[in-house]
Amino acid sequence: MDRLPLNALRAFALACAHGGVRAAARELGVSHSSVSRYLAELEAWMGIPLVERDSGSWAPTPQGAELASRLQTQLLEMANAVEAAREANSVYSVTVGVAPSFATRWLLPRLPSLARAHPRVELSVLVNQRVDNSFQDVDLAIRMGRGPWPGLQCEPLMDELLYPVVSPTIWSNQPHHPENDFLIKMNLLHDRDPSASWEQWRRTYGPSTLSLASGARLASSDLVLRSAELGHGVALARGRLAEASVKEGTLFRPFGSKEVRVPNAYWIVRPNRSVDARARRHAITTVVAWLKEEAA
Repeated sequence: MDRLPLNALRAFALACAHGGVRAAARELGVSHSSVSRYLAELEAWMGIPLVERDSGSWAPTPQGAELASRLQTQLLEMANAVEAAREANSVYSVTVGVAPSFATRWLLPRLPSLARAHPRVELSVLVNQRVDNSFQDVDLAIRMGRGPWPGLQCEPLMDELLYPVVSPTIWSNQPHHPENDFLIKMNLLHDRDPSASWEQWRRTYGPSTLSLASGARLASSDLVLRSAELGHGVALARGRLAEASVKEGTLFRPFGSKEVRVPNAYWIVRPNRSVDARARRHAITTVVAWLKEEAA
């Protein structure tokens, strides 16, 4: 570790991220020549070319691109670790890890109520998808899926309701026809999460002839709902995440109150370790209790 040229590695990662030396120099607050010198020293230290010499524009070599990709990932993790450590200074700070869709559609709109009810609690939200036993950056996590997970403290937070949603404009332009015909004729939007798949709806309400092979497959529930709002098709929504859009009228439930219940769809997950500071332990307990109140 003591031999690693950390400044040069950071300069190279930034140059690759921004497509050139000048942009990296601006972000680092140093001169263009300083970054160029860093890159030359890095190539000499590694003994391999990192930047293409024959191309008309600045570009890394294949080895350089691979190195930059891994450096960018590691530097981001370092930045997150430092930020988490800074935020953990206060005994009233709590960091919660959540999936992106849950953060955007459920948690963030409710944060003002936490601030009003518990003004001393400082909640930080870290967006990630992982469930592991390390919990290096967070005090607790909210996870979607089939828990509990071994080696962790897991308690159910709330169930989920799945139901179709569509843009009101798309619905108003459709001729009146039976529900099943509507689904067959519409473009289905798919959530890659198997617990929110159209197969669950077909198994409960049909039709058995509904084809699930076609339609866009999107990486998050938020993207699925946003695509439905834009009129790209009909989505099988997670009701907890679609609730606000339905109330606001940007999404419409064409099948009324029909829904598929998914029990214990969300979990509060904590590490199996103690928290030394009593006030900090109290802050985490406060956030957990508030989450349960909101879920109820």
